[in-house]
Amino acid sequence: MLESAKPKGNDSLEEIAMLALEFGRLLMEAGASARAVDEITAQVASGLGAERVDLRVGYASLAITVGIGTDGITRMRKVGPLGVNQSLDQALRTAAARIEQGGSTVAESRAELDRLLRDTSRHPDWVVAVAVGVACAAFGRLLGVDWMGVGPIFAASALGQMVRRWLAMRGVNVFVSATIAAFLGSTLCGLGARWAGSQTVAVAMAAAVLLLVPGVPALNALNDILEGRPTLGSARAVWVAVILVFITAGMWLALSLLGEIS
Repeated sequence: MLESAKPKGNDSLEEIAMLALEFGRLLMEAGASARAVDEITAQVASGLGAERVDLRVGYASLAITVGIGTDGITRMRKVGPLGVNQSLDQALRTAAARIEQGGSTVAESRAELDRLLRDTSRHPDWVVAVAVGVACAAFGRLLGVDWMGVGPIFAASALGQMVRRWLAMRGVNVFVSATIAAFLGSTLCGLGARWAGSQTVAVAMAAAVLLLVPGVPALNALNDILEGRPTLGSARAVWVAVILVFITAGMWLALSLLGEIS
């Protein structure tokens, strides 16, 4: 890491701390690991002139202490729901690397962050739905679903993704959303697979809800525990376990409705 420069212009420790926390919050909400959040937040604060940077990464909050000489300041920031946004994650890493080189003021760095948030694009919802449908259908084949069940998996999982996105945009609880999406996807897949004459209806119904499995949070939970952050890792692991319980509940209701439970 380059040697930290002195703060530019009238930049204060307050401004440096809050901007670094903003980077950390966005990284957490984009699905970054605690280690990445710690390192990238330190890059931003050091590039803006902080000589000492200490970050505490919690599941629902971040706390940072930055210092220059004998002066220091500690600030906290609430973290919103944790999701996955790889485009934003990579854009934040690139911006932090530029700030670390020095030469930028807090105002310039904040303007760059605002531009990044404005210009970082998302894939259209229909593209994501189609990709999810293809992925779940492919997993279905790997799990032994016959060809008659592949089409229903594709259609049901794509629709399930659209419903999950619709519910998320309206602020519905993530666990309730998972149950609804799992029930809807499994039920539609089961009906479609029966109509198509599939002999692997139950397996197809399971494949249709694979889009809901929280892979990135599960991996982050494991990484956090292995890297010496058992509290954060355990919190993430509990969230993963609970979401799996609600997915299972939604699928069980669908299986019971269609009589696929022996």
